[in-house]
Amino acid sequence: MKLPFSGLEETTQMKKEYIRPFLWGGAVGAIVLLIVIFSAGWVVTSGSAQIKAEKMVTSALMNRLAPISVAQFMLDPNKEERLSEMNKLDSWKRGEYVQKQGWATMPGEKQADMGVADECARRLAEIKL
Repeated sequence: MKLPFSGLEETTQMKKEYIRPFLWGGAVGAIVLLIVIFSAGWVVTSGSAQIKAEKMVTSALMNRLAPISVAQFMLDPNKEERLSEMNKLDSWKRGEYVQKQGWATMPGEKQADMGVADECARRLAEIKL
């Protein structure tokens, strides 16, 4: 005579066999999912957000301050010859030249910012007088 619950032990054992691969598949899938979302840039960490924010601030400052330095260049009575002098220099020395001329010194400041001077020199190199 067969007991009505005798097959219950077999089904429980069979379920345990399926649970272990299911758990391993879930763990591997979770790891792959994390790798994909972090490498694709879907998740932003505080460090990467900080770096991006600093780049945005620097870019915004250069876009606001470089036109002021170009305007100060335009007020120079010898701008044509100074521009030709600057264009004769190596590109990495042009920012120092702009800084020395005082074009990158913002109103109210005592000294020029090198980043503004470099951006001003880059913009002045594109100017045709």
